[in-house]
Amino acid sequence: MGKRSESRSKLGKAAQNVAGLSYGGVLLLRKSFLILIGFLVLQSVSSAGAAALLPDVHANPLYADPSVRDAYEHFYVLDYPSCVAELKKVQEAHPGDPGATAMLLEARVFEELYRQDLLDTTFYANDGFLTGKHPTPEDPATRDQIFSLEEQVEREASARLARNSRDADALYARGWARSLRSSYMAMVERSFSAAFHIALQAHSDEAKVLQIDPNYVDAKLVVGTYQYVIGALPWGFKLLFGFAGITGSKSRGMEMLHDDFARGPMTSVEAGTVIALFLRREGKYKEAIGVVRSLEAKYPHDFLFCLEEANLRKDAGEGMAAVNAYENLLNDARKPGYFPSAHLELAYFGLGEALSGQRHFADAAQAYEQAAFAPGSGAELKRRSLVAAGKARDLNGERTQAVQDYKWAIANGSDTTQGEIARRLLKTPYREP
Repeated sequence: MGKRSESRSKLGKAAQNVAGLSYGGVLLLRKSFLILIGFLVLQSVSSAGAAALLPDVHANPLYADPSVRDAYEHFYVLDYPSCVAELKKVQEAHPGDPGATAMLLEARVFEELYRQDLLDTTFYANDGFLTGKHPTPEDPATRDQIFSLEEQVEREASARLARNSRDADALYARGWARSLRSSYMAMVERSFSAAFHIALQAHSDEAKVLQIDPNYVDAKLVVGTYQYVIGALPWGFKLLFGFAGITGSKSRGMEMLHDDFARGPMTSVEAGTVIALFLRREGKYKEAIGVVRSLEAKYPHDFLFCLEEANLRKDAGEGMAAVNAYENLLNDARKPGYFPSAHLELAYFGLGEALSGQRHFADAAQAYEQAAFAPGSGAELKRRSLVAAGKARDLNGERTQAVQDYKWAIANGSDTTQGEIARRLLKTPYREP
């Protein structure tokens, strides 16, 4: 009997290790678009706020605060500095409220992810981000601020839960903060195993919220994502997870996410983002575009929302229509004040991908190089862009320029996955598979 228990324990640990690579990163995309991960809206605090809640939906009353709504108007057009400044005031006005601190944490996490070009769903539309070496430069001061805010939420929530273990607002805030910390750890530090364990804690908190109050719809974001991802795994993985006590249902997950998208007072935007990402991974591009278009209608001056439609059209194989979508986005970005914040390197990279797909290799190479050398281009995007530019140059018979692109990629990270690819391509010109 003892040997059997030991065997099951080892299998459970193995399941958790596998899960850290296969599920953890995807769960953590729930706040990114944008990740993103990847933000689509039917109803959110930034537009309606808790004051417009449906009769059967519950949420933290703080969401009705006009200052919070103003802050999220900045958030959803990527003006993170203004959002952070507003939410600092909210936090100061509500000392000891873990919900206020969690919102400030959210803004700081997303400000950093956007700075590092980690909010483009292209990075997460396949499983490549879970493998290989893709280091990003971490700012220790920013990391310390983020972790300090998360720990503050933990303390504030624990104090309230000590007085009332069924305090749904405190539980929700703690789960939200844990998911944000795990997102940062997975996407910036790429500490998938550690991030996975924190993500499980976040799921546990949000599941308890729904047990206490089934109408606390915002909590369905984490729980629904968990259900979908586990349910979507191959049978062999599900078996391993089952031994570890981890189960899920793809259909149930989508049902919860759609409910949050339709009724969530605070996380409707994020639920739509996750739905679109899952649809994209399933190849249901028309459905995903429909979700994204509803987002753009709500926030036409959010650069990433507009970028996502172009990304989807590219993945849907729309050819030159996708190229035109990227070019229109870049043209809008040149209009003074049209986008409060625009990372043009993301659009140039997508344009390069679309042009390459149409075999316009010379133009694709130029777009990739513009992505690599755009001001503020993130380290990983720079390397990916330079390797892609080199491949396009090789395919266009421009070997000298291709070699230069590969050398630049190596100079920006020789010990990375892209650096290793570039070294191979220095020896042998790239050819189409």
